[in-house]
Formats: sequence, C-alpha cells, structure tokens
Amino acid sequence: MPRINKPGHSMMVKAGTFTPYPANIVYQRLRQISMKDKEMEISMKQSQEVKLIRMDMIQSQTIEWLWYPYIPFGKITIVQGDPGEGKTTFALNLAARVSKGECFGQEGNPSIPLSVIYQTAEDGLSDTVKPRLEEAKADCSRILVIDDREKSLTMDDGRLEQAINATGAKLLILDPIQAYLGGNVDINRANEARDMTKKLSQLAEQTGCAILLIGHMNKASGTKAAYRGIGSIDFFAVARSVLLVARVAEQENIRVVAQIKNNLSKEGQPIAFERCKEEFRYMGTYDITVDELLGGYCKANKTQKAKQLIKSLYGENTLISSMDMERRAEGMGISKRTLDMAKKELDIKSKRQGNIWYWDLDKK
Repeated sequence: MPRINKPGHSMMVKAGTFTPYPANIVYQRLRQISMKDKEMEISMKQSQEVKLIRMDMIQSQTIEWLWYPYIPFGKITIVQGDPGEGKTTFALNLAARVSKGECFGQEGNPSIPLSVIYQTAEDGLSDTVKPRLEEAKADCSRILVIDDREKSLTMDDGRLEQAINATGAKLLILDPIQAYLGGNVDINRANEARDMTKKLSQLAEQTGCAILLIGHMNKASGTKAAYRGIGSIDFFAVARSVLLVARVAEQENIRVVAQIKNNLSKEGQPIAFERCKEEFRYMGTYDITVDELLGGYCKANKTQKAKQLIKSLYGENTLISSMDMERRAEGMGISKRTLDMAKKELDIKSKRQGNIWYWDLDKK
C-alpha cells in the first residue's frame, strides 16, 4: 500500500503498483469535496426554510363588488384625472350613496348602509367635505375620518387597519395618493412605490375593504392613459381597476367616469354625471372613449355625424332596415346609442314589415 507523506515530502510506494498523485493535489481535492458537502448542507437547510403553499389547499372565492364592474371589494381602485375635473365630487357622492346603502345609478345592487373612511389632505372638513356630504344627503354618522392632526397618516400606517377593523368600514378613500406616501418615499421610484402599494393591497385583501386612491394626472399629452398618472407605473399595475374622471368638451357641467383598466371583469361602459345648481345628477352610460375624453372630443360631433348619415339616405318611399342602419353607422364609428339619439332628434319613425323593422326615411 502506498504511504502519503505530508505536502512537500516525497512518497514511498512499491514499485510497479500505480503512479500516485502528488500529495498537495490530493489534499486540495479533499478540501474541495469537504467544501461542497458544507454548501449542500447549507442549501438543504435553506430549502427547508422555504414556505410553500399547495394550491389544492386554497379555497376558491368569487370577487364581490361595491360597484360592478368598477370598484371591487378587497382590492385597490385608482380614480385619476386632471385637477378640477370632478374626482373628489365623484368620490364624495359615492361615499354618500354607500353610507345610505344605495347603488350608484342603475349599476350595482342596493345593499345595507356601510361605513366609509374618508381621508383628505386637500379639502377642509368643515367648509368643503361636510357641506358636500350634506348636499348628497349622506348618512354622516357612517362616514369617518382618522384624526391625523398630531401625526400624519401614511399608506402603511397601522391606524388604517385599526380603523377598518373597529368600524367595519367597507370603503376607504385616500385623497390624493401623494399625500399619504410619507416623507421618505419617492413616488417616482418603482421599488419604493411597489413596497407601499403591496402593503396597502394586503390590507384590502385581509379586511375585504374596497380601497379608493385619488390621483392627479401629469401633463404628458399624447401618451396612453396608463402613463398619465403621477408617479411610478407600479401604482397603476397594483390596482385591479383604474377609473378616469374627465370633463366632456363643450359640456361645462358633464363629467364622465371611464374605466381604463379592469383585471377582474370586462371593462364597464363610461358613466356620466352632471353638476347643475349644486346638485349631482346621474346620467347613465355615455357614448365616448377614453382617448376622446383626453383629446377633448365633443360628443355633439358624433351626434351630428349620425344625423348627416340619416339625412344622406332620405328619399321618396325610402325604407331601410334597422340592421342595415346599424351596420352603416358602425362602419363610420357611430354607436347604436348615438344613432338612436339622432333618430329621435330627427323624429324618424319605424315600421314593421313581417319580422323586420325598418326606418321610414320618406322625406320629400
């Protein structure tokens, strides 16, 4: 048998047996094997510390909605728009309806009155918020505000969870987003925004509370609506629903709530409301797109276009099927709702022949 001496010494082996490796190489190899064993041991310990969740242990749940398909319970919704376009008016009117158990317009189902936590850093409680709630006939006993006069409130503040649990609130509104980030958070840095929104998203999921974040839009005209929100795109990414509130061009009192994003359902139709004589009036669905809202497109132009289409088809004893009219309008980018509005304004009558309805365009 060979005898291996210490590194640097000669080896004594029997002639004709085998050619030995130098002792220093053998020791180096043994050391490498020992180090790999230790690395494997550490890796195994780390793998044992990883917590895994088996999906067969997760119970499926359906999404519940405060206002379908615009505001889900247990998720974050962002409402964004330019200053003065009606974001706060919309949010306060929504809070008032929730406090009375009313749905917003005809969308959604009436429910029991729910508590709302409303935080604002821009409007005074006594001279702005309270008068608007009273105007909306809110149950003000169900609308609460966390007193942050001594210590500013942030999105990851433990007082939010405490207040939600103590009141059973199902709607939390933070107006605006920027005011509740905290002094050390840069809204434009993705990693900081992500950490903050992740905590807020977990709060919504744990409590089942719908969280509404109100945000201003930047002035980057010509860009997609998703990139018009102030700050990191991560705010937009974490929200399951994003709504735009904007003024309709040449319609001073009309505002539209249009859905930019919906990860949980099909996007809802644009909804309009009107403020006239200090009164909020729901108008129902409105025929306008997000791009048209941001681009200042006036709906009156579409109605006029529809009227021109109808008038171009006037003739003696002219009957055109309703289906044909809708196809013609669709080809010009005119919706059925706008077409019907133009038909009504032009006092066009319909006639039925067999199972088919026709438009009577007999105009002499």
